[in-house]
Amino acid sequence: MRAEIDREGCISCGLCVSTCPDVFRMGNDGPAEVYVDTVPPEAEDLAMEASENCPVAVISVE
Repeated sequence: MRAEIDREGCISCGLCVSTCPDVFRMGNDGPAEVYVDTVPPEAEDLAMEASENCPVAVISVE
């Protein structure tokens, strides 16, 4: 499973980071970013939750 963020649409609210810090972090330039190549199995549910709850729907998890 992989996660992606459309960083141009990210509003830097930090919800994804607080929901799933094993996959997401705030980038040095502001918007959140994915910092793992593959979502760890134990973080898959939280990564999906972050995607579903993103207020601007810029996270995809496949």
